[in-house]
Amino acid sequence: MEELFLNIKKLIEKADRPVLPAGADYDPTCVFLLLFNNDGEVNILAVQKTDSEGYPWRNQVALPGGHVDKEDAGPIEAAYRELEEELKIKKGQVELIGSLGHFQTINRKDLNVFMGVWKTREPVSFDPSEISKVFEIPLKKLAQTHIDSKFHGRIPDMPELLYPFEEVIIWGVTARILHYFIELVYPILVDEAVDDIFETSPN
Repeated sequence: MEELFLNIKKLIEKADRPVLPAGADYDPTCVFLLLFNNDGEVNILAVQKTDSEGYPWRNQVALPGGHVDKEDAGPIEAAYRELEEELKIKKGQVELIGSLGHFQTINRKDLNVFMGVWKTREPVSFDPSEISKVFEIPLKKLAQTHIDSKFHGRIPDMPELLYPFEEVIIWGVTARILHYFIELVYPILVDEAVDDIFETSPN
């Protein structure tokens, strides 16, 4: 598992990551894509936002994060602050892998996506007025959906880019982030040495 995380870090460091469009006026936000080991299986931590009237993320499955405040030293510090505020996960529990780049939403928010490994797992807690549920999503399941939906090698339009999980559907900017990440680490995921992460191989 440690070797897998190390290989992911190497791929991210070499990746041509998406950047903030020049001259664009977006609201700066940040999120954490957290990986963690759950009984030998790689999982991703995600949250479902509450069903609040007027809330732009209403009912959506998202990665933990939020706005970059003026008081924050920078985007990464804002990401750590939001992670602790939302889920009580402290900076010392996370090993930073790096940045996945910038992703924009239709309501003009720019998400600076950071990736980390949740090394010291403790029970999370959250404000039910903001978050209705926390998901631990197996990367293997996401990757299999990616393959079954024939997402590999192309970027589907938003209405098509969906990742069903349990009783929810991951869509929008979160689905685009996951699509980018799966495509980025695809060479590792299809390596049979990595615990046969796919039950079937792509054609």
